[in-house]
Amino acid sequence: MCADTPEYKATLNLPKTDFPMRAGLPKREPEWLSRWENLGVYDRQRASAEGREPFILHDGPPYANGHLHIGHALNKILKDFIVRSQQMTGRDARYVPGWDCHGLPIEWKIEEQYRAKGLDKDQVPVNDFRQECRNFAAGWVDIQREEFKRLGVTGKWDDPYLTMDFHSERVIAEEFMKFLMNGTLYQGSKPVMWSPIEKTALAEAEVEYHDKESFTIWVKFRVADPADADLAGAYVVIWTTTAWTIPSNKAVVYGKDFAYGLYEVTGTPDESWANVGDRYILADKLAGDVMSRARLEDGMYTRVRDVTVDELAGLSLTHPLAGAEGSDGEWDDLRDFRAADFVTEDEGTGFVHCAPSHGMEEFELYRDAGMLEQVITYNVMEDGSFRADLPFFGGKMILKPNGKEGDANKAVIDKLVEVGGLLARGKIKHSYPHSWRSKAPVIYRNTPQWFAAIDRVVDDGLDTYGKTIRERALTSIDELVTFTPQTGRNRLYSMIESRPDWVLSRQRAWGVPLSCFVKKDRLPTDPDFLLRDAAVNARITEAFEAEGADAWYKDGAKARFLGDAYDPEDYVQVFDILDVWFDSGSTHAFVLRDRADGSPDGIADLYLEGTDQHRGWFHSSMLQACGTKGRAPYRGVLTHGFTLDAKGIKMSKSLGNTIVPEEVVKQYGADILRLWVAQTDYTADQRIGPEILKGVADSYRRLRNTMRFMLGSLNDFSETDRVAPAEMPELERWVLHRLAELDGIVRDGYAAYDFQGVFQQLFNFATVELSAFYFDIRKDALYCDGDTARRRAARSVLDILFHRLTTWLAPILVFTMEEVWLERFPGEDSSVHLVDFPETPAEWLDEGLAAKWASIRQMRRAVTAALEIQRRDKVIGASLEAAPVVHVSDADVLGALRSVDFEDICITSDIVLTGDPSPNEAFRLPDVPGVGVLFEKAEGQKCQRCWKILPDVGQHPHPGVCHRCDEALG
Repeated sequence: MCADTPEYKATLNLPKTDFPMRAGLPKREPEWLSRWENLGVYDRQRASAEGREPFILHDGPPYANGHLHIGHALNKILKDFIVRSQQMTGRDARYVPGWDCHGLPIEWKIEEQYRAKGLDKDQVPVNDFRQECRNFAAGWVDIQREEFKRLGVTGKWDDPYLTMDFHSERVIAEEFMKFLMNGTLYQGSKPVMWSPIEKTALAEAEVEYHDKESFTIWVKFRVADPADADLAGAYVVIWTTTAWTIPSNKAVVYGKDFAYGLYEVTGTPDESWANVGDRYILADKLAGDVMSRARLEDGMYTRVRDVTVDELAGLSLTHPLAGAEGSDGEWDDLRDFRAADFVTEDEGTGFVHCAPSHGMEEFELYRDAGMLEQVITYNVMEDGSFRADLPFFGGKMILKPNGKEGDANKAVIDKLVEVGGLLARGKIKHSYPHSWRSKAPVIYRNTPQWFAAIDRVVDDGLDTYGKTIRERALTSIDELVTFTPQTGRNRLYSMIESRPDWVLSRQRAWGVPLSCFVKKDRLPTDPDFLLRDAAVNARITEAFEAEGADAWYKDGAKARFLGDAYDPEDYVQVFDILDVWFDSGSTHAFVLRDRADGSPDGIADLYLEGTDQHRGWFHSSMLQACGTKGRAPYRGVLTHGFTLDAKGIKMSKSLGNTIVPEEVVKQYGADILRLWVAQTDYTADQRIGPEILKGVADSYRRLRNTMRFMLGSLNDFSETDRVAPAEMPELERWVLHRLAELDGIVRDGYAAYDFQGVFQQLFNFATVELSAFYFDIRKDALYCDGDTARRRAARSVLDILFHRLTTWLAPILVFTMEEVWLERFPGEDSSVHLVDFPETPAEWLDEGLAAKWASIRQMRRAVTAALEIQRRDKVIGASLEAAPVVHVSDADVLGALRSVDFEDICITSDIVLTGDPSPNEAFRLPDVPGVGVLFEKAEGQKCQRCWKILPDVGQHPHPGVCHRCDEALG
């Protein structure tokens, strides 16, 4: 509404604010970041929160080797929501960001630089190489720190934790030594996932699965000297997708509950490797498929008879390469043949070839049988090549240095064809493990590694939650940890319940070494194989604190650390480095325990990462802490999903569907990205794209408009204008009731990390209940009233709304709410992030009043819907031209409407309320029973100041105005 004449327009109390409708966030947000830094907001929060109950969200360290992607942004923004909301609800919410700095990805980058220059990493002094890795990581820490800060993420950015800091390296080594001293560390040899390209073992969390095309072969193992003549010369057929493992075959296994038969070839096409008279033992369920792979059609073979499991148990097999010319007896020993639980009838032949050096199930089978010495081979070297002296295949590569298919598989297949050992071959596309760093396929390879035994009794006296690492972890999950969402509990529990021992060692250079010594000429099973000496450990950790882990590689390090008590010639210094997951798993010790701003009990209130971290950081932190603290290092675990494009497709540079945080910030501002996070269900995978971001920006504009209206209407508001709630009209007290309800919803929502729920409630309240209802009604009083009690009450409510909405939304829209706050409260020391959520009086809750106004709002809907038809039909231009007659059948509802200024509620110039029956022509809303609306035009003249049409306009000293406006003009 607006006055018709300039002199009257000047008398209106129109909103006054410099708060712009166009946010200009990309340009203005850096100014607020600079202001917060100069103001020292984070440190001021710590000072003001002294004595409060701490809340510690421990930061899972991102890897320092590249620009941020949208998943990083989601993760850090979620963390920021939590830290800020916990601070503003009365906790001392500390947040120390950190980085994972060691490990293969960085080492690989430096090696790539070396290769480009024609340099050999192994020819460079190891500490020079490590320094280059350190410098590389430090550079990316600085870059990522600024990118995270640009997202509005608060924290101790001037003093983060780095796993490569000297103190961190000292503590990581100390934590490792606890495993050394408590009896859980051992050296073993078993198949581990191995990257031939990177020449190191990999953890499960370092592996991702991609489709790969592999050779697939059906291989014949001849039955050796059977008791039954029917089986003389028969073959057991196996199927494998890893032809390169055939030279390492030591056994074949079968299913003890399967039905097997003896099949004889009676005819063959020219292109088949089968011969008439050949006999094959196959699982009946799979025999037809095997024969078709051998290009044998129905009628070309016949089933001779059953072969019982008891018969199988009495057989031995010969390797297909046994006796081959030039084999030097490599494969002449008979192959073991026994039942195994892991054989299936889903595909293959019903038999599985076993190379226990390259398969965990086979390894465990023969370990449990006490036969490892007979079946373990060392045919595959660290680069994925066959040992040089292996007949036929020496030097052949499973993979080329670029990660592509090598010549080993073809060489094995060709040799099998040559000796008549192949029945069929083909190719298959299947999901296969790849290194997530080099993107090259990995293999299982038996190699000596260092392990933490998770089922061995831990000799440390910390057995409250169990005696072994696994027991402690599973008990912690059940008794100590709260999961958000709850499904995370089941995933982590099942992974830890079934996992093998933890492979701690990596054959690389950039990391914290396994700071231990082994005695020469001792077996790993000997009690004195590992040197366990507290004094030696103390010398190592003291050196690491002063010089970093580089001290391990300096000349004379062995003698220095062993001291006078031991002869260096008697011991071997271990140079493997620790799995980087051990580094990050140990962060609780050097961040939560050791820092002054850490946790009082060394335990975090929350770990927050993506769903992949159930096998990553959540997992390794649990194992590490259970081995050194006896329990989980966290009380809560929150898991978020992955970010996908707008169509739900995984983002990929090759597909061109990536959304980069930096680009979103440049176009829209960080608050829009933060608002996108708040509007998504982070527990599932989230979608983001240009159209989605446009929708988020539209929501932001609507919310910004609400805040702008409040700012304008609160111009020059002071304490002398304040009205006590008890003296307010019902409409204002209804708003206070809603605020009291929202206060509980907001606090509970933030406590439950339900940011989507919090924002939806606040957004709907601001745009529907305030902008489209309360503000719409009260604009007339705010603009046109003089110094009335009604206007003072409305402005008092706006002030209360302002303090709550700005603080409630501050954890989400950090920049915008700061802008809103400073518009009212400028000053060098002013910041919305230095205040808490206001306390809301419980007496504001008034359920009876709320019920009454719910009914009034329903009646209003019926009236506004009736007027909208008149506006659509151009009978009226605005609702103030109307004075409808409202028929209400319910006497209580009618009384409620008569107790308020219902014409103001409906924004009409007049309204007639009646309990008379509604005439047939009355307008009705189907979902608002008991009310009918008859349209009538308002009688009188239009007030030139407030635009209401009233009979008394023109009858007052000020011409052309109504009584209310005449009084306001004085």
